[in-house]
Amino acid sequence: MKTFYSLLLLLLSFNVHSQVKLSNKADIRVITVGPYQGELYSAFGHSGIRVYDPVNRIDDFYNYGIFNFDQPNFYLNFARGFLNYRVAVSDYSRVANFYSYENRYIHEQVLNLDSIQQQQLFEYLVWNAKPENMYYYYDYFYDNCATRVRDVLEKALPGSVSFDGSYITTDYSIRDLTDVYLQYQPWGDLGIDICLGLPMDVKATPFMYMFLPDYVESGFDHASIIHNGQSVPLVKEKVMSYTPREVTVSESFFTPMVVFTLILVAGVFITFTGYKKKKAFLGIDAVLFSIIGLIGWLLFLLWIATDHKAAARNMNLLWAFPLHFPMGLLLLSSRWNTFKSIYFKAIVILQAITLIGWFFWPQNMHEALIPIVVLLLIRSWHVHKRLKMSI
Repeated sequence: MKTFYSLLLLLLSFNVHSQVKLSNKADIRVITVGPYQGELYSAFGHSGIRVYDPVNRIDDFYNYGIFNFDQPNFYLNFARGFLNYRVAVSDYSRVANFYSYENRYIHEQVLNLDSIQQQQLFEYLVWNAKPENMYYYYDYFYDNCATRVRDVLEKALPGSVSFDGSYITTDYSIRDLTDVYLQYQPWGDLGIDICLGLPMDVKATPFMYMFLPDYVESGFDHASIIHNGQSVPLVKEKVMSYTPREVTVSESFFTPMVVFTLILVAGVFITFTGYKKKKAFLGIDAVLFSIIGLIGWLLFLLWIATDHKAAARNMNLLWAFPLHFPMGLLLLSSRWNTFKSIYFKAIVILQAITLIGWFFWPQNMHEALIPIVVLLLIRSWHVHKRLKMSI
């Protein structure tokens, strides 16, 4: 019953808002929130739309970055790329207090809209926030909380808004842009570089840059809108409503490069010890190749079995070869030694080719993975030689 009344009140509030005519004191603003290093997803910043009308006592924040952990099959849908996000309407003062508490800058761009355009945009937002319209399939780079802000303007005011991308002078790919924002999140950056494939390495157009909130802000700064047949700047005024305090972000010593280099050193030591003592240590290889193989199967499934567009054609499969699992487990068996010897000899060749082409492949693969590929090459050669001797 309580849920029913909550839903009824929500629907009534939408109906009341949909009948409101904004006063001449109203304005609509694009809100850009700075990055926050506390979480991986927050390292890119955030965007939203504020509707402010003191006469009608409206100060709402339209947030397109909301999802519900309790939605049916949440984790399965997330893995498959079918995660439902939605727009939510919140009191702006609470939102601003929350982001300022996290010490994230807040920039407000007051849009240069006439009264008709302002009302059209407001009514579109109210319509979009209704339960039957609020959900959308989230995509990291093509349909997220930032791109939705841009798209709302184009849908609510068709043909009126123009974005001038000539201010973009860099030729970054999407992967390059994510790297910039993840410099303090080395493990998150590594995870993205492993899981996402060639679509991340296409040169981003100025329009594509706007998957990032900072570039939504820049894009609006360089956009125009039609007023009475005249093209005028889309942003009328810019307000820096919260400037963050200076903070020092501590960087961990145990970066992927450091950790994987230490693993390589340990692997070289084990290989040298095995060579001197004529021991194979195949149990270690069973674990190593099984783990790498499982990573390969994950990447393969992200490519063929999900709707994550950016996970397609992933060249990390050159080193994370799926057949390492179960081939790694077969090392624990004394059978099929000839077949296993041939397999690991082929892997030596594959890893050598991977390393030679590392900085020339069309996909920019993370340099911290080079020690892992070197280790796979060394252990593959060692396994091949030991198996060949046992035949």
